[in-house]
Amino acid sequence: MAHPDGVVCRRDGAVGHITLDRPASRNALDLTMIRRMLDALARWEHDTGIGAVAIDSSDERTFCAGGDIVAVHEAARGDPEHARLLWREEYRLDARIAHYPKPVVTLMDGLALGGGMGIGCHASVRVVGDRAALAMPEVAIGLAPDVAGTLLLSRAPGRIGTHLALTGRRVGPHDAVYCGLADHVVPSSSLPSLVADLVAGATPDAVAAKYAVEPRFTMPTQRVWVDACYDAADVKTIMRNLARRTEPEAADALDTIASGAPTALAVTRRALEIAPTHTGIDQCLRQDYRVCSRFLRHPDLAEGIRAAVIDKDRTPRWNPADPTTVTDTDVERFFKPLDDDLVL
Repeated sequence: MAHPDGVVCRRDGAVGHITLDRPASRNALDLTMIRRMLDALARWEHDTGIGAVAIDSSDERTFCAGGDIVAVHEAARGDPEHARLLWREEYRLDARIAHYPKPVVTLMDGLALGGGMGIGCHASVRVVGDRAALAMPEVAIGLAPDVAGTLLLSRAPGRIGTHLALTGRRVGPHDAVYCGLADHVVPSSSLPSLVADLVAGATPDAVAAKYAVEPRFTMPTQRVWVDACYDAADVKTIMRNLARRTEPEAADALDTIASGAPTALAVTRRALEIAPTHTGIDQCLRQDYRVCSRFLRHPDLAEGIRAAVIDKDRTPRWNPADPTTVTDTDVERFFKPLDDDLVL
């Protein structure tokens, strides 16, 4: 039976062990889960008997499918402060993991989407199992990638990060290492042994390397068309570039981008351009809070979640629907400081 709080936090030997346990919702992060994790990290920080923290999932199919977008949908239609509170706490957790003074080992096996990458990919030792599939699919619901996802994707080789952000494409365990989203590929069958070694006091980097297999990359073969198409100043030019290519993957990318929310696509492209100038995760999360807060006031977010999760008709009606009508001024409004800017 799943834990009523959606997460189990306990001490296992030398390890503070956090297990996401909300399988019915694919471990979507709600406020209770986030706060339980923050409380556990605070307790363990000064516990001299704990040398590392491990974060995994009870569900072999899903590490974490993101934030609780049903709650976000309700907030977008009514009280936006509920979603903003969720994001503030979630971003605190992401930053806490990134800055934690002890090694944090994340064991991502199964889906790690959106907020799942937030808690999984900012850790000091990031392990992916055979079943791992990572993605930032926010543009499909009328939102831009958050949880400092643009910071992660901006560090991927060439223009791969832009491709992943604008299409929401999932990457498997080996290409996750290539993109810099993970450090080690470990067979799913070896993950329990890895955790057991950590509990016994083994060094996280050493034990991860012990069970890791040599990554087999596939994405480098796509770099020719990806780098050529996505090295562009705006989404409209990217789409024109993709339309000229003969690769089937480029045609698929064009179809996916064309179905995304035009405003979200333009804001995402701009966020990726800004991301390399950030001094670190805190600055990027502050920007994400500004952007997401403003999407709560934009009609596309509620509409995108409705079409994807509520009614599941997969036919969102974006406003505006034409990418050519989204101006630079429209985009820049999303990045302006808020009266209650996020402070981490």
